[in-house]
Amino acid sequence: MKSNPFVYLLVAIAIASGATVLVGYFFPSLAEIKGEMLDWAVIFTAVLLLIGVVSLVRTHWRKTMQDHNDRVYSLVLIISFILTLLVTVPSGPTSKWSMWLYNNLIIPIESSLLGILAVFLIYACARLFNQRMSIYTLVFIGTVLLAMLGWVTIPGVELEGFKDFRDWLLSVWAVAGVRGILLGVGLGTVATGLRVLIGADRPYGS
Repeated sequence: MKSNPFVYLLVAIAIASGATVLVGYFFPSLAEIKGEMLDWAVIFTAVLLLIGVVSLVRTHWRKTMQDHNDRVYSLVLIISFILTLLVTVPSGPTSKWSMWLYNNLIIPIESSLLGILAVFLIYACARLFNQRMSIYTLVFIGTVLLAMLGWVTIPGVELEGFKDFRDWLLSVWAVAGVRGILLGVGLGTVATGLRVLIGADRPYGS
């Protein structure tokens, strides 16, 4: 199959742009060009986000026009999107009504999702305990129980030892795990960027 010549132009643009931004971090003379290209990338990302939002609304609007079982959820999404625009666009994201939406709708919804997540974690612990009993399962379940005891408040009972253990878990083990994940994400991003930079991967064409 013959390749499209336009793809080679895209490859050249991608390699030149990536190389310019990369070299701009090491040579101050290219810092201004690097900054301009990063500003373009931010603008392009914002436009793509807007296109994605419009596509999402169109998809759910088509569902509301069809005899779909879940069209009521699509209708709720569209109404919420329109109300949010009417509130935040004229007055800004930090206005009184925008903050009211944030404090009275978004935060309660996120809290409910976290509550559901806690229930699923408990269910996952129970399944692990019944199906895959091992030393790692016992360590995991024990850590979860001790951490939960550090968050629970029981009237008349002091659980300072559990609270100290919870703080130690958060400040040492949790931070170490998060840093490991971020390092992995960073290395994967660098590897992906290098593959695009040398033309091995072509997400912009085939």
